[in-house]
Amino acid sequence: MILAESPRRQRVTRLVNWGHWFALANIAIAMIIASVFIFSSPAPGTLLGALYLVCNWFGHIGFMTFSGFVIFVLPLCYLATNPRIIKLAASAIAAVGLALMAFDALLFNRTGFHLSFSSADLLRSEANTQVTEFGLQQWMYLLLLFVVWLGFQLILANAIWKRVERLQQHKIGTKVMVFFLGCFVASHAIHVWADAELYQPIVKQDNMFPLSYPATAKTTMSRYGLLDLDRYRERQQLQFDPEIHQVAYPTEPVYCNIESTRTFALVVQTDDAPLPDLPQFDLREMDNYFTTASSLDGLIHTTLFGVPEIYQGTLKDKRPVLLALPVGLGMPVSIHVDETLPTEALNGYRQPVSNNHDGLHIAFLPAAKIAEMLNNEVFANSDVIIATGFDTDGGTSRGKLYTTLNVKGKLASTEDLAPTIMNALGCHAPVQFYSTGQNLLAPQRNWLVSTSGEKVIVVHNDQMIEVLSNGSFEISDVDTRARSNDPLNVDLLSRAIKHLIHFSK
Repeated sequence: MILAESPRRQRVTRLVNWGHWFALANIAIAMIIASVFIFSSPAPGTLLGALYLVCNWFGHIGFMTFSGFVIFVLPLCYLATNPRIIKLAASAIAAVGLALMAFDALLFNRTGFHLSFSSADLLRSEANTQVTEFGLQQWMYLLLLFVVWLGFQLILANAIWKRVERLQQHKIGTKVMVFFLGCFVASHAIHVWADAELYQPIVKQDNMFPLSYPATAKTTMSRYGLLDLDRYRERQQLQFDPEIHQVAYPTEPVYCNIESTRTFALVVQTDDAPLPDLPQFDLREMDNYFTTASSLDGLIHTTLFGVPEIYQGTLKDKRPVLLALPVGLGMPVSIHVDETLPTEALNGYRQPVSNNHDGLHIAFLPAAKIAEMLNNEVFANSDVIIATGFDTDGGTSRGKLYTTLNVKGKLASTEDLAPTIMNALGCHAPVQFYSTGQNLLAPQRNWLVSTSGEKVIVVHNDQMIEVLSNGSFEISDVDTRARSNDPLNVDLLSRAIKHLIHFSK
């Protein structure tokens, strides 16, 4: 004998089915709102990072929204007897929940923080500001907006209720569930690997979405010999984000005097041809000079600003202290270059090589044109720095530094040129205000740090250490470039990386 379902059981079944479709509709809305988090964050930069982003977007937002349905709405389907009350309650819950997500998205877009206890002070100050600025009319607009949003949820709930049997006929519920569950599992599985490898394009997304706690398994992996925890902690100290989006340059105002009547020439060679003889200058030679710029634009930027090329994109609208301060104090400044300058802000300094005025001359020239420039009588009694070794194919290269100055440093990089010239002109402002390099006339450290692409380059004790953004590294001999198995000086490397990024906010 077949027993018919009781009216209450039929009603509960229909409510549960309706609840699933109502939750799916709000998942779609939540994903649209969550796109604000994506557009407010830096792009992953790699295909694997983008894949993780998509999986995490679908998986986490879907899981979070469906969890809200399971916790708050599903029990009502079994406890309440009136469908109207359940639809009203579910609509109110959905409206409040998605409104909070929208507010969190706006907060994240503005500050980079999510709603949490740790951001309570920030929220309090923001709230006080907004409350003082909002009048009664603005508050009424917000209330009206929420009422409209609640009305939309009620319309959506009723529309689904009327069509729940028709929707059930499509039989796509299982497929949708498998898709979101697959995205959820895949995102956490990918993150377990990324966390163990300190893979920055994925790890840096950890704080993108609210209530996100991606899976890690370092302890378990170490227990089964899949991860060396000591090496992991070592690499963790060395990881850095090569994508810098905000900088403070200079970190402090640079106040100093210069000898504005002097003439000074800085020439950076842009090819690997032999340097011509310049007998009119008493040039001293420094062998350990390194350049890490990956392009001529990077070389120009690094020379003028005194910072590695990872800052190039963020400093495009700023003027380097090496140019701005002398000009402000009445010293003529010219840039001589055959190529286009990397930023429009520098165009005002560009002059032909034949320009023979006193002041500061900065040239980026091939070897054949260096003698042509320096043979000009205006440089007869001037100080000169000539930097060689730029690799036209990009990457780290070793050259020589020739100068009339009494340099005392034994190790130099392109970033050291700006502070050395500033000091030679009489400016004794702290170098760390405007450069990651050092003054070669009075060096303060016996190591140098720079970047090449996404690698940090540290040179110390005749060794070159190359560190990727995930903390992995390679040590090689400076002279032979042969790989070395010497132990890593983690303290020095960690200090060098912190020094490198001290302009980033």
